[in-house]
Amino acid sequence: MFGFFSAPIRVIRGKFDLAGHRVRAGGMAQKSDGMNYAPQGKPQPVVSPGEFVYAAAHLDHGHIYGQCNGLNEAGATLKWVYDPDPAKVEAFRKAYPQVQVARSLDEILDDAEVKLVAAAAVPCDRGPLGCKVMRAGKDYFTDKTPFTQLAQLEDARAVVQETSRKYMVYYSERLHVESAMHAGDLVHGGAIGKVIQVLGLGPHRLSKPSRPAWFFEKAKYGGILCDIGSHQFEQFLFYSGATDATVTNAAVGNYANPDTPELEDFGEASLVGNNGTSNYIRVDWFTPNGLRTWGDGRTIILGTKGYIEMRKYIDAGRDAAGDNLILVDDAGETFLNLAGQVGFRFFGELILDCLNRTEKAMTQAHAFKAAELCLKAQAAARVISP
Repeated sequence: MFGFFSAPIRVIRGKFDLAGHRVRAGGMAQKSDGMNYAPQGKPQPVVSPGEFVYAAAHLDHGHIYGQCNGLNEAGATLKWVYDPDPAKVEAFRKAYPQVQVARSLDEILDDAEVKLVAAAAVPCDRGPLGCKVMRAGKDYFTDKTPFTQLAQLEDARAVVQETSRKYMVYYSERLHVESAMHAGDLVHGGAIGKVIQVLGLGPHRLSKPSRPAWFFEKAKYGGILCDIGSHQFEQFLFYSGATDATVTNAAVGNYANPDTPELEDFGEASLVGNNGTSNYIRVDWFTPNGLRTWGDGRTIILGTKGYIEMRKYIDAGRDAAGDNLILVDDAGETFLNLAGQVGFRFFGELILDCLNRTEKAMTQAHAFKAAELCLKAQAAARVISP
C-alpha cells in the first residue's frame, strides 16, 4: 500500500477498559446538530466550590451549554442565569438545576460575588453586551463570533484598556476539541518543524428548520467568514505563531438557499501571516444528512519536518469517533485517537487567569486579532455564487 517506504505505522487509539471497550470523555450532546453541540469532559477542578462564581446570560446560541460545561468541570460555580425568553431559561434550568433565575441582567451585574459572565447572545449584540459587563467590573466570556463590526471590536479594545477586564472568546473548534489541543502541544514542541501552512475546513450542517430568524439576517450574524470562519482564523494564528495577517483573497456565496438570500452558505479565504505562513480556509453549510455528525471538520498543519491532520468529529466512512489526529514525520505515520486523553484545560486556565490577572489560557491580543481577521476577510469577500 505504501510502495517501497517502510517506516512504521503507529496506531494509538485511546484508553480501553477491561472489557475492551474504548473509554470516551463524558458525552457529546447533540452530535448531529452543531448549534447545540456541547462537549462534556472529565471534571478537572482548579478551584474549590464557591471560589469562582459566574453567571450565564443571553442564551441565543446553544454553545452556551458548552461554555458552562467547561467552566463547571473546571470547578466554577454557576450561580445565575438570565434571558428575556422564559422558555430558554427553563431549558437551561433543566440542564443546570442548581442555577438561580435573575430578574434582569443588572441583578447579575450588581452581584459582587460574580466574577465572570458567560454569554451567547445574537452575534450583533455580543460586543455591546461585553462592554456593559466589563464596565460593571466582571470578566466576559462570549461565544464566537465575538463581533459583527470592526467598530464593535474597537469599542471593546477601549473598554478592556479602561477597565482591565477580560473579553474572552469561546473558539470551541480548538478549545473544546482534544485532538486540536494536542496538535498545539505537538506543533509548539517542534514535532513538525517550522509551520508553513495551516489549512482549515469547517463544514456545518444547516438544520434550517430549527434555526432562529436572526441566523438568516446578515446584519445580525455577520456573514459566514465572520461567523464560523472565526474558528479557522483563530486556529491559524495559534498553530502558525503569526500575530497578524493579511487577507489576500476572500469569497462568499449563496448556492442553495434562495429563500433566505442573506444567508451565505459558502465561504473561503486565504491569508499570509506576518511570519510568512500561509492559510486557506473553507467554511460551508453543506454537510449531507448521511454524515453521522454535524460536520467533518478537518485541519492540516504543514511543517518543514512533517505534517499533522486532525479529523475532529468523525473519521468519515470508518469510525464515528472523533478526536483523531494523524502525525507524519521522518519516523513514520502515527494515528492517535485522543478522546478522553487530553481534556479541556482552557477552562481551568481561564478561571485562574481571571483570579490571578494572567494570560495563560489565551491572550487578549490573540482573541481580538482572530476577531479582526474574520471581520476583515468578511469585508473583503467577493460574491461568487450565481
